[in-house]
Amino acid sequence: MTVTYLLSGEATLFSELRRRLIEADPDIDETTLLDTLEGATNLKEALGEVVRSALEDEAMLSGLKGRLDDLKVGLERIRHQIEKKREVALAVMEETGLEKLNEPDFTVSLRISPPGVVITSEEDIPEWFWIPQEPKLDKRAILDAIKAGTAVAGAELANTKVSLSVRTR
Repeated sequence: MTVTYLLSGEATLFSELRRRLIEADPDIDETTLLDTLEGATNLKEALGEVVRSALEDEAMLSGLKGRLDDLKVGLERIRHQIEKKREVALAVMEETGLEKLNEPDFTVSLRISPPGVVITSEEDIPEWFWIPQEPKLDKRAILDAIKAGTAVAGAELANTKVSLSVRTR
């Protein structure tokens, strides 16, 4: 049984018992009601387990991100090594005049690449070579403007919403 399923069941039980207690005694004070419900349900424990599970997942995520970053560094190192080895092989083949090498598992040969384009000044390139881009909304700038008191047509601040803050010790 997952912790979220357990929490859902406890929340349902808590709500139903709360409704029944208020129905049985409409004048019950909030402290007595909450004390009774705490003794009759495991809602706080289930809620604690869900948050604890989320904290464990966050720790796992952090560890995986760190490992992924390490792997990306290794990947770039290997890409760099590949590039350098190919550059060395090219240089040696050019220097020695060897145009082709046949090996049992590969063949390598020198070939002339077609000419590529080098941009020397983007400002001088005619407009018809540019690819039009979809405009992208700068939501951060809109938020800053509204917060500064500037009215922005077509935008407004959203209502605040409740979020969960978890601090660990």
